Amino acid sequence: MNLTNNPQLLDQLAGAYAMGTLRGGARRRFEAIARERPSVRVAVLAWQTRLAALNELQPAMTPDPAVWRRIAIQLEAEQALRASQQAPAVSAATVQRGPWAWLRLPGFWPGAAVAGMLATLLLVIGGMQLRTQHGAEIASLQAQLLAAPHIEYVAVLADDKSAASVLVTFDTRSRQLTLQRVGGFREASDKSLQLWALGSTGGVRSLGVLGSERVLTLAAAESELRAVPTLAISLEPKGGVPGAGGPTGPVLFKGALIQKQP
Repeated sequence: MNLTNNPQLLDQLAGAYAMGTLRGGARRRFEAIARERPSVRVAVLAWQTRLAALNELQPAMTPDPAVWRRIAIQLEAEQALRASQQAPAVSAATVQRGPWAWLRLPGFWPGAAVAGMLATLLLVIGGMQLRTQHGAEIASLQAQLLAAPHIEYVAVLADDKSAASVLVTFDTRSRQLTLQRVGGFREASDKSLQLWALGSTGGVRSLGVLGSERVLTLAAAESELRAVPTLAISLEPKGGVPGAGGPTGPVLFKGALIQKQP
């Protein structure tokens, strides 16, 4: 199946794969194609980025404390049951000689009462542990939410044969451009790749020089990208060229910069 020549079908399959609706043999065949074709992996990553951004639009919800209490109590009870089933048998003489021999005195504590007392003790201990764990869990979730990326812009930069080469995303929260090489191009040791913003009125502005790593980040402000319809990468002398003059070497990759719709 040549998905590269059918971009509409590729987009549909990538969306179904990212949402989990592509299943069975179709999903396995799609994964086999993705392993061989970078453009397919880029399409899936673009869909995953869109879906991940949708989660950030949902309001944060704190679970009811009663939910955590029920879970903790159930876990404690199951652990106590397993421990009692796995405990080795103890003779009556051993019990009477132990420090808890008074529990075995005739007529003092019926077996059911002892079990009830232990169950109550487990519930109290479980509730105390739950309050501590609940607070830690909430703090952890809040920290994860603050650290989660907030992707607002996406671009897939391709060569003159429409082969995807670089995936670009912009996180408005950290104000960072992330560039991931997905093609096989490697510049010579005396050359550098340079990223450019191509304005709608013809203006060109440098956004930074790429290193040799497959994934790198560049600092950028959202104001530098808000009115930019296209990004491009040119091949320049080592270390890049001044941004005011525009590219001096050939433009190798180009693609539309897409802003996520609210």
